[in-house]
Amino acid sequence: MSRRRMKRRAFNPVTLAFLDVMSCGFGAVVLLFLILDHSASLQATEGDPLIQAEVSLLEEEVLAGREGLVQIRNTIADVSLEVVTAEGLIDRVQQQIEDFMQQLAELEGSSAGREEDITRMRVEIAALEEELLRLQESALEREGNNAREFLGEGDRQYLSGLYLGGNRIMILVDNSASMLDETLVNIIRTRNLPDDRKIQSPKWKRVVRSVDWISSQLPITSRYQIYSFNEEPRPILAGSENQWLEVADREQLDGIIGTVEQLVPENGTNLAALFQAIAQFPQLPDNIFLITDGLPTLGLGRNSGSVVSPSDRLELYQDAVEQLPEGIPVNIILMPLEGDPSAAAAYWQLSQYTQGSFMTPSRDWP
Repeated sequence: MSRRRMKRRAFNPVTLAFLDVMSCGFGAVVLLFLILDHSASLQATEGDPLIQAEVSLLEEEVLAGREGLVQIRNTIADVSLEVVTAEGLIDRVQQQIEDFMQQLAELEGSSAGREEDITRMRVEIAALEEELLRLQESALEREGNNAREFLGEGDRQYLSGLYLGGNRIMILVDNSASMLDETLVNIIRTRNLPDDRKIQSPKWKRVVRSVDWISSQLPITSRYQIYSFNEEPRPILAGSENQWLEVADREQLDGIIGTVEQLVPENGTNLAALFQAIAQFPQLPDNIFLITDGLPTLGLGRNSGSVVSPSDRLELYQDAVEQLPEGIPVNIILMPLEGDPSAAAAYWQLSQYTQGSFMTPSRDWP
């Protein structure tokens, strides 16, 4: 019996080692917890008072900025309403001037017209013209020099160096077939597509945006005319040949830009006929914008066959320049075109000779 008790009380070293390991591990965890510094977590939770003050200040500035933005939007809405009212008064005064001019012509042509009536009507016309000028100046002060709004990609402003002033401004848009693309191969491919596909070509859309941008920079008190040209020049507004249009008539200007968007580039380029048409204006322009991509392929009585060499194009260009009236600044916007290396130098010389400007815009302009 005593031997059996001795065996039960025998020592097991494996059991002792496992308990020692567990006890040491738990003790090590407790020791690490006591040693580690917990002040950093408390500081992060509490936060720096200076940072909190800066955050509060920035939040107040954001709130004040939002309030200011609302005030600016309200001011813009009020100014827009006043500009629309002024434009309506301008139309009314212009109509009154036309009516008085017609009555004055009738009185002057009639033997029964009395001198005092004619004098009174002339005084009224002069007063209306002064009122018209005042309204135009008021619209200019409230809206700025730009006749229309134009926003490029990212609302960027563009430094082009173009002189955008003048009393009679003419915009000339080349809508020949070469305006479909930059390379000859793609021009041939694109000109066989339907018209709705042609007007969506990237190069032509850049031309339309250029016209839109120039029209948005016109002084509101000036007059303008927009011509397209390929084989023959023609005004964008049908029936307005040799006439100057009012920039203040925004509705008419918007409609003309919409017509430009629907033009289909086709046929060759006759620059001489275009400059001849300009010379026929009773009042010549005092500023010209010419949007093209190369030298002409057609001329006055010197039209070649289907193939026009670079030297032929240069001769056609020189003949065309002789048709241009002197003393008019010509601003050139030259679009890229493959196979016409002389165009840049020729048009640059024209811009320098006429005291205009020359630019070859990037693909994202305007």
